Amino acid sequence: MQQLQAFSSQPLVKSSLWQTSPVDCPPGSPPFVNAVVGLVAGARETPKSLLVKLQAMEKEFGRQPKKILNEPRSLDLDLIAFGGEMRNTPELTLPHPRAHLRRFVLQPLAEIAPEVVLPGHAKTVEAWLKELQSNETIVRLAS
Repeated sequence: MQQLQAFSSQPLVKSSLWQTSPVDCPPGSPPFVNAVVGLVAGARETPKSLLVKLQAMEKEFGRQPKKILNEPRSLDLDLIAFGGEMRNTPELTLPHPRAHLRRFVLQPLAEIAPEVVLPGHAKTVEAWLKELQSNETIVRLAS
């Protein structure tokens, strides 16, 4: 969290930590710990430049290139949205294409920004969460 603060021009808005069941992961994958952080990017920051910084931070924390899709990793920082930006490039899709389908994203996001509407969508985060049909388990660990 302290390193993410360096990417923000305002104090971070942080969700609780949530333990979640693995989703679309290899058999035997352990539970994950998830959170959502809201930050205010600097005036010169772009979605791509922020993504590069997030990926560098993942490597700093020991993340290795993936060998198997959705395998457990030491740190996974996803860029869910960047203001009202919409992108669809090989490097980055905004908003994240599955954010509204994943309880492990929606639950912590609803904790800090329930009324947010992701770009290109009509429903709030809170509405997506209420309508979500998922067998994911999610338990709040800490605030």
